[in-house]
Amino acid sequence: MTEKQTPTAPATTSTATPATTSGGLSAGTGALVSEQGRTAIADTVVSKIAGIAAREISGVHDLGGGTARAVGALRERIPGSRTNLTQGVAVEVGEHQAAVDLDIVAEYGVAIADLADAIRRNVVDQVERMTGLEVTEVNITVHDVFLESDEPDEEPAAARVQ
Repeated sequence: MTEKQTPTAPATTSTATPATTSGGLSAGTGALVSEQGRTAIADTVVSKIAGIAAREISGVHDLGGGTARAVGALRERIPGSRTNLTQGVAVEVGEHQAAVDLDIVAEYGVAIADLADAIRRNVVDQVERMTGLEVTEVNITVHDVFLESDEPDEEPAAARVQ
């Protein structure tokens, strides 16, 4: 009898909790829609928030696949340029919900499953807190593992100049 009550109680609790949270964050009467008007959030805004949130997690070396990182490396060499915060981030934004896809490079030695969980938690927390949108999913693709030996040495370039 205890076993039957235990599964029933959490199911009731977990059903009530998301409804309250989702209703507060994404209901039509929430912060994005009011009697005075509607607030629309651009895809770029959600992309930047998600990109920054993913980079905050220890163990994430970079965002983006091989081509995106190569273009980003070239861009960073241009004087006055900034890091592209949306590199490796794709989002779909609706009126009340958002979905995020991230392409990352993990640092060698980190547990990838734990890293993905930490990224997901941080991205969901930051996007929901800043935008009021419900994040339905955060998909993560690990494209590479960064090794210290992969870092290009600047020594040969300095030797050529002398």
